[in-house]
Amino acid sequence: MAEKKVVIDVKKVCKTYFMEGGTSQNVLKNINFQVRSGEFVAIMGPSGSGKSTLMNILGCLDKPTSGTYILDGKDIASKTDLELAKVRGQTIGFVFQNFNLMMKRTIADNVSLPLIYQKIGEQERYKRAVEMLKRVNLQGYEDRFPSQISGGMQQRVAIARALINNPAIIFADEPTGNLDSKTSDEIMELFTALNKQGITIVLVTHEDDVADYATRMIKISDGCKVYDGLRKEYSKEKETKC
Repeated sequence: MAEKKVVIDVKKVCKTYFMEGGTSQNVLKNINFQVRSGEFVAIMGPSGSGKSTLMNILGCLDKPTSGTYILDGKDIASKTDLELAKVRGQTIGFVFQNFNLMMKRTIADNVSLPLIYQKIGEQERYKRAVEMLKRVNLQGYEDRFPSQISGGMQQRVAIARALINNPAIIFADEPTGNLDSKTSDEIMELFTALNKQGITIVLVTHEDDVADYATRMIKISDGCKVYDGLRKEYSKEKETKC
């Protein structure tokens, strides 16, 4: 069987923040890895390790200071902010810890928001929103408001919004961070089902039970990649030095 296509290619990526007084902080140091189509990858690391900075770069919300990031064949580091926005709209879906829903807009409006930037008409947006809400088991909630549903349901709305453009990749940044354990399991089972449908999933988490849903694990510590392999085979002894 032929190997699946590389959709994420990170080569020698560094991220440095420059501060007043001439000081600087190296948040990411020479990060290298690839992700192939259909993988389910968990990025882990302690607070301040650089994993969220890495996720922002992967999700085209930030650029590396140096190195190369190729997303679905596109060189991200060389693109303008406008071009990055277009890539986000066409290639990826993003799920955040805090849901990032507009509380004064209906659930259907929240889900269909990315379609506005593609200049798709209102009726078609609503139709697609209904389809996506059905996909995350929220049919019948189209005209309610986020305040009228639970936190777990709000995260399902956020996932439906991430799916609205049929992305090849979903990036999820601590997607269960604000949920109880039962609801977290439900959300992770949904991600697993989406992955089985062929969507590549890359999520940041600090929770072991959440990472257990992933097949592969990349661990970041002090800005370095210290482990990259099967999640079930990870142990502290297998970590490399920064």
